[in-house]
Amino acid sequence: MSLTLMMSIVGCSSGNNNANENAPKETGNAATTNTDTTTNTTEAAEPAKEEPVTFTYFNATANKDTDTNKTEIGKILEDQTGVNFKMEHLVGDLNTKIGTMIASNEYPDILQPDAGIDKVLEAGAFIPLNDLIDQYGPNIKRVYGPYMNLMKSDDGNIYFLPFSAVVGEYKPNPTIDQGAFWVQNRVLKDAGYPQIKTFDEYFNLIKDYAGKHKDDKLTGFMSLTHDWRFFATTNPPNHLAGYPNDGEVQVDMTSMDSKIYAANDDTKRWLKKLNEFNAEGLFDKSSFVDNYDQYLAKLTSGKVLGFFDYGWQVNQALQTLKTETLKNGGNDDLEYFPLPIVFDAGVKDQYIDPASFVNNRGVGITTSAKDPVRIIKFFNNLLTDENQKLVQWGVQGKNYEVDDKGRLYRTQEEIDKLKDNDYKRQVGIGYFEYYWPMYGQGSTFPDGNAVNPGRQPEVAQASFTPAEKDRLAKYGVQTYAEMFSAPDDRPWYPAWSIALEQGTDAQIYTAKKPDVQRKYFAKIVLASPDKFDGLWNEYVGEIEKLPVAEYEKTMTEEVKEKVAKIKG
Repeated sequence: MSLTLMMSIVGCSSGNNNANENAPKETGNAATTNTDTTTNTTEAAEPAKEEPVTFTYFNATANKDTDTNKTEIGKILEDQTGVNFKMEHLVGDLNTKIGTMIASNEYPDILQPDAGIDKVLEAGAFIPLNDLIDQYGPNIKRVYGPYMNLMKSDDGNIYFLPFSAVVGEYKPNPTIDQGAFWVQNRVLKDAGYPQIKTFDEYFNLIKDYAGKHKDDKLTGFMSLTHDWRFFATTNPPNHLAGYPNDGEVQVDMTSMDSKIYAANDDTKRWLKKLNEFNAEGLFDKSSFVDNYDQYLAKLTSGKVLGFFDYGWQVNQALQTLKTETLKNGGNDDLEYFPLPIVFDAGVKDQYIDPASFVNNRGVGITTSAKDPVRIIKFFNNLLTDENQKLVQWGVQGKNYEVDDKGRLYRTQEEIDKLKDNDYKRQVGIGYFEYYWPMYGQGSTFPDGNAVNPGRQPEVAQASFTPAEKDRLAKYGVQTYAEMFSAPDDRPWYPAWSIALEQGTDAQIYTAKKPDVQRKYFAKIVLASPDKFDGLWNEYVGEIEKLPVAEYEKTMTEEVKEKVAKIKG
């Protein structure tokens, strides 16, 4: 569960011009396509006839608290349904907040507990949704139909609705919101925009630039290790070896055997490079003590030449740099360019996520809910083509336009205004684009438009500056995603979303492994090179004391079972 997105993370948002179209057509992949057109209800609800009501919603992520009807989108939805939500967001520690709810047995009407979802389920705080969906949720059935088996708990009940059900043909993001090795634009410019693909080429590029600017006090490479975001340092060897982010394992495409990489040669090679860079004064030693805010501040300082991370997780820093570029006359030398780096030539990169379904996060109706029927009806109304266009694109004529071919796009003015988070909240996009029942990222409407505006090529390209377009052209592409290989189909993806039973050997492995890595990664990277092998062997020995075989066996079985459920 190392990349919850929080994803950054880190990095979501998204519509159909015709509210009466049928459900998306079948493309032959039940794991990524919604094919049930029998219950498709795409028209928005008639104005509410029931009495207005306000429900409470706790969202375990950071944002400003508000009533949804104080936003433009929320007011439109209230006019349709009579339902308003008083939204509260996380302040302080998540476990403390969830623990307090459980101890008092008092919950908001609906709850998005993020990483605390297992505790909420164990406490029996969510009500079963099966009967409610059957009676009042034709759109819920349409959207989640291919995934219902994955959504059921061991008792056969569905307790929450995830956020990642792909509807229609899958569309990857034309920009990079997932993993990449990032490098400052000025480094590429200085080298004449070379084709950089391999591990050594990337680090040599940075080393050469730093060598030419020794008096500038530059940081060659920096890494993020703070709190749960430690995966930004543990995941890179997996990507370098040509695997997507399946969490703790590398899954064989054919056999589906799942093996850890925490102590294999991929991780050794990754840490060896960081150790060498540190010895040469090119690695930021503070990587192992800086918090997330300090990390972002360094990225925006202009002094860091390269780093690995997920686009959603560093988006705040990337947008800050873009704003500074606009203020400083358009010189974007200090902005970053994402690269699909792999260990060796011939390795196919897999940074771009394949179509996926994350079934261990979602929003549920609690045992404290005053009127579950009214809530499920609201959810069902939210899952129309027209309302998905509303919540993810905004208001037509204000947040997006439609050309004479029916393509959705945004003007430069609309793009610039939506960079302001306060404005996004005022419209409601900042509240509704995620953490509600929704068409998942990568979904498309029946007319071919992307549900997520960021995945609409016209929007992505319009957001690029002339300098960005020129730089991309030097590499023969129009979007950053074209630099990366297309994702291979992995029906189980992502393996990190597989829930492990508490107290089992497999769960114990995932609980203890990070502690071992936190203890040894800093030692290994910051040690003198002559001590690397000894510390590495010591680290491997500690990993081998954990129930590795039991974890790998469980993950292999779970991956195979997930594939079987998806295929029916």
